Order: sequence, then structure tokens, then C-alpha cells
Amino acid sequence: MEWFDAIILGLIQGLTEFLPVSSSGHLVLGREVLGLDAPDDLVFETTVHAATVLSTIIVFRHQIWDLLKGLFRFRYNDETDYILKICVSMIPVFVVGMFFRDFVEGLFGSVHGVAAALLVTAVLLFFSDLVSGRQYKDVRLPSPKAYRNGISYWQAFVVGLGQAFAVTPGLSRSGTTIATGLICGVRRDVMAQFSFLMVLVPILGSSFLDLLGGEVARSSVGWLPLLLGFISAFVSGLFACKVMIALVKKAKLGWFSLYCAIVAVLVFIFM
Repeated sequence: MEWFDAIILGLIQGLTEFLPVSSSGHLVLGREVLGLDAPDDLVFETTVHAATVLSTIIVFRHQIWDLLKGLFRFRYNDETDYILKICVSMIPVFVVGMFFRDFVEGLFGSVHGVAAALLVTAVLLFFSDLVSGRQYKDVRLPSPKAYRNGISYWQAFVVGLGQAFAVTPGLSRSGTTIATGLICGVRRDVMAQFSFLMVLVPILGSSFLDLLGGEVARSSVGWLPLLLGFISAFVSGLFACKVMIALVKKAKLGWFSLYCAIVAVLVFIFM
């Protein structure tokens, strides 16, 4: 991988991480367009994901600080409740990361697999729009405000299951978690923030384990592409984060569903 390839892929990661269109899937397609071989490891992907997670931390720094202050009051409050629900949501992806990492790495070599997963994302987004629209029109359904912080423990776990399946390239993590939350009855504004905060620990933990285990040193990608990819993803992610989060909160997911379907069809035709 050349330095300019790393910058382009970092830009792709930063601009697509905050939309329900699968940043990992776009990285696979970006590699294909640039003529790069399928990766022997996931170090570059983990690195650029860590960069966008860092940009998320900066954007949500006030919320994160409030959560930490509430946690260290050492009593059960709204902040403790929220953090515990994030921990519950991380259980499924922790299991996948611990026992199925090699299998996940093998998924990053097939553009047709990405296209198929994009179609699944499109269907999921479209269905969640239909379901969430009916929920808020039907006054007989329980109000999503009934749960503390707008989300329950069982909803957090189901959303976590969605995140675990979304390690598949082309199956959008943010799209899957937001759509799963909407289907379970969580409000869109609550789900948008929860979706982006719940990924912080798994991605940063994976990056730390790669560094600790020497995966970065043994990576087929050189230090310069890793560094440039990280900077590119961080800067573009920082720029896009607030805009994209606002867009996800307000825009109908059906438009993203249409985009994913079109990209999938184009991949099947031209790749």
C-alpha cells in the first residue's frame, strides 16, 4: 500500500463511519478500485477505525466527561445506568472478537460478499423506517421514554447483537445498531448517540491488543501508510461527525437504504 492509497482509504473511512452505509464495506470496495490486494491482516482497518473513534471522543467529550463524573460518584444514577447499558451492548461483539477474529478477517477479501451485505443493510434500514414510523403513530404502544436514558437493558443487548453481526464488511455497524434500536422501540435521537458511544471501547480495545500483541509490527502495511491513514481518517471523521450525526437523527433511513442498494447493484454489475 502506497502513502496516497492510505490517505484515500482514510478519507473513505472518515466520511462513511458516521453514515449507515458500512465504512468497512467501502474500505473493501476502495481497495478494489485502487487495485490493492485483499489484506493479510486487519491492522490498517483497525487503525483507521480507531482514528474515527478518536474523533467521536472529541465530538462527544462533554457527554463522556459527564458519564465519567457520574460513574465516580459511586452510586446508581443516570450516568451509571447508561454506562452499564453500554457494557451490556458490548458483550456480543466481545465474544466475536475473542473467538471468531480469524473468520472475520477472511470476510474482507470478497467484493461480492460486501455487495450482498449492503443489500441486507438496505433491507434492514428500509424495514426499520417502516416499523419506527408505525410505532410513533400508534399511541397504544409504550412510550420509549418509559426506560431510563430512553433505552432498556434488553434493548441494549439486542442492539449489541446487531453490532456483533455488523463486523461483516458491507453490513453497516451504525446502520445495523440504529435500525435494530428503532425496531426495538428506541427513539432515533437516543439511538444515534448510543450507537456511536457503544463502539468506543471495542475498537480502542482491539487497537490496543494489536499494539500489545505485536500485530502492528508484523503487519504487511508499513508504518507510514498506517500513520497517514490514521491522520486522514481522524481529520475527515472530525469534520464529518457532527454533520453526519445530525443527518442520521433527522433524515429518513430509507434514503441510505436506496444508496446501499444502488452501490450493491453496481458492484455486482461492474466488479
